[in-house]
Amino acid sequence: MTLTHETNFQLLHRELEADDPWRLDSNPFEHERHRQMLHLSLSKGSIKSALEVGCARGAFTEKLAPHCERLTVIDIVPRAIARTRERMKDAPHINWIVSDVQHFRSKEQFDLIVVAEVLYYLDGIAEVRTAVRNLARMLAPAGQLVFGSARDANCQRWGHIAGAETVIAILTEELVEVDRLSCIGQSLNEDCLLACFRNPAPVSDETAFHH
Repeated sequence: MTLTHETNFQLLHRELEADDPWRLDSNPFEHERHRQMLHLSLSKGSIKSALEVGCARGAFTEKLAPHCERLTVIDIVPRAIARTRERMKDAPHINWIVSDVQHFRSKEQFDLIVVAEVLYYLDGIAEVRTAVRNLARMLAPAGQLVFGSARDANCQRWGHIAGAETVIAILTEELVEVDRLSCIGQSLNEDCLLACFRNPAPVSDETAFHH
C-alpha cells in the first residue's frame, strides 16, 4: 500500500516528536551517510549560498552550516524548523522557512542544494518530477545538487512511491550526474544511494563558487 501525502505528513509529525528521529545523531550508519553527503557537498570548496531541503532535527544542518556564507533551510514540518533553529542557536547566516519542496520559491539561485530522504514522501512520480524541476530552476549555473535516498526496494517496502534509483533517473532529466556513492549499514534498512548533480548551464564570475 502506498502512503498518501496526508498520511506522510501526519507520520512526519509523529516521528518528529522523538528526541532523535530516525537515529540521525546516534546511528553510525547515519554518521557515515552524513560524512559522505558533506564530502559531495564540499567537492568544490566552501559555498556562498546553499539550500537544505528537509532538516529533521538538524543533524546534517549542523555539519553543513559552517561551510556556507548563507544557508536557507526549509521543512514542511514547523517542529523540525523550530528544533533545528534551537540546535543551531538561530545562527544569523541561516534563513529558516516552513515550506514544502514543490511550492518553495526563491529569487536567489543556490550554489548548492541538498535534498536527502525527502522526495519519497511525495504523493506520486508526477509530484517528484515537479519538485525536481522546481529545485533545478533554483540551482545556479554550474551549481551542485546533492541527493540521497534509500533505494527503491526499501522505499517501496515502507509504502513510499519510489526511492533512489527512480529519483536519480528523474534528476538526470534536468541535471548532469557527476558522482555517486553507496552507503550501507548493518541492517536491511541501512542502504542508500547518494548522488551529486551539476547544473550544465554556463557559469559566470558572479555565480562562481568561493574557494
